[in-house]
Amino acid sequence: MAWATPQYTPQEVNAAGRALAKLDFPVNTIVGHDALNVINNWRSSHAYPLNTFQITLRNRARRIEQHVIIAQREKRLDSIHRKLVAKPTMRMTQMQDIAGCRAVFSELDDVYKLVNLYKSSHFDHKFRGEKDYIQNPKADGYRSYHLVYEYVGSGPGVPYSGLRVEIQVRTQVQHAWATAVEAVGIFTRQALKSNQGDAGWLRFFALMGTAISAIEGTPCVPGTSDDKGDLLAELQSLSRTLNAREMLRAYNTTLHTLGSAKDAKYFLVELDPDANSVTLHRYKAKESAAANIDYTMLESQIPDDSRRQVVLVSVADINALKRAYPNYFLDTAMFSRLVDRVLKGDFPDLCSPQAIADVH
Repeated sequence: MAWATPQYTPQEVNAAGRALAKLDFPVNTIVGHDALNVINNWRSSHAYPLNTFQITLRNRARRIEQHVIIAQREKRLDSIHRKLVAKPTMRMTQMQDIAGCRAVFSELDDVYKLVNLYKSSHFDHKFRGEKDYIQNPKADGYRSYHLVYEYVGSGPGVPYSGLRVEIQVRTQVQHAWATAVEAVGIFTRQALKSNQGDAGWLRFFALMGTAISAIEGTPCVPGTSDDKGDLLAELQSLSRTLNAREMLRAYNTTLHTLGSAKDAKYFLVELDPDANSVTLHRYKAKESAAANIDYTMLESQIPDDSRRQVVLVSVADINALKRAYPNYFLDTAMFSRLVDRVLKGDFPDLCSPQAIADVH
């Protein structure tokens, strides 16, 4: 099986990160730049450890819930660039989410069952940190549980030792919120995921984060009201101003598929919102290196001022792909149903900002 291996020292990778942060974007303006070559090798080298982590995640999560959604992805180059610009002191080798895998559960209790399973079970890799954004939600409304590990390799895995992989564990409603933020960001040409863009939309998602927290019995999002009536009134007003319900229902896409469907492991997803189309390129497990080369090539072809996006992911099949990454299909159906429910006032009284739910 052909896997990319790291070809540059950490010092060279960090220098490439500093250079990338100083360059203009989109990627087609910098393709061929030495920094881009280094960073693309660094990113694609995470495929081997990421695959190992995803297998463990799948096995452990399915012991808890059979139909849990499992997915993995390598970070998009524009997201890497945006993070380096936002955090000038960050070294490229410190970025912990270049490679990430995710488990999405139906129930909140199952999130913590999996987290506790990781903490109580033997694992060959080094634990490097955790963030509980469910009990301590971000101010923008984001909620999920993050675990970070450093890969420890033996045999063919030795070249990958030291690379880090982030594991995200969340519920379906938390996932619906997060993917809707990305989808609306695509609709509106704004980096809402990075807390940039229209203040109304940013506030709408923070308020919806608190409403979802109330549904799950966890703490409110900082900076939002802990009074249900006040929260509902603000949400209803913002929804009218933004025309939010209509926008969330307005989009659908046409799906095109390329490559063999048999034994497909990797999916290179091209979203073109202006054409309302999604093109999938499918690759077998042994074609990981080719998938990463195509990933870089397609990123380099995105025109200036375009809403097109490309991402390389791995899931069990196409049906799982749409459930794991609805944002790349402009699918906000689940979140739209949540909005309809919340705007009717059909959610519990809110937790106080200081309350910590006992969900372990």
